[in-house]
Amino acid sequence: MHRTLTEHARCLYGDEYRPTPACGQEHHEHCFVEELTFAEAETILAMLRELCPQLVDGLLPVWVRNLAYRLVLLQRPDDPALLREAAESLWLHGPDRDDVAAELTRRADALETDPGDPAQGPGFPRPVP
Repeated sequence: MHRTLTEHARCLYGDEYRPTPACGQEHHEHCFVEELTFAEAETILAMLRELCPQLVDGLLPVWVRNLAYRLVLLQRPDDPALLREAAESLWLHGPDRDDVAAELTRRADALETDPGDPAQGPGFPRPVP
């Protein structure tokens, strides 16, 4: 077992800035995803900031970054800075989720204008049917 989520991600995906340590464990992506799913916000943010310090760099797959931000926002739905960081990450990695990025930015603006607004929902907005 890896000691940290960051170490697990580094073994699985590599690290643009540091060598990947030798590891004799088998690596299964589903085990990493399960660990990520139940990680605390600080643990997830530590992984993102260490492996992708400039948002545009790093070797984490874009889908892992998106999932990581989604999970952090579920834990911290009223953090405008985090909403903006997640939006920026979405904008930097393709137009597929520009609508989600715009909604996250709108929510961050609303929270900064009226931080007590209970109408703000957690995480990424749900798709409109």
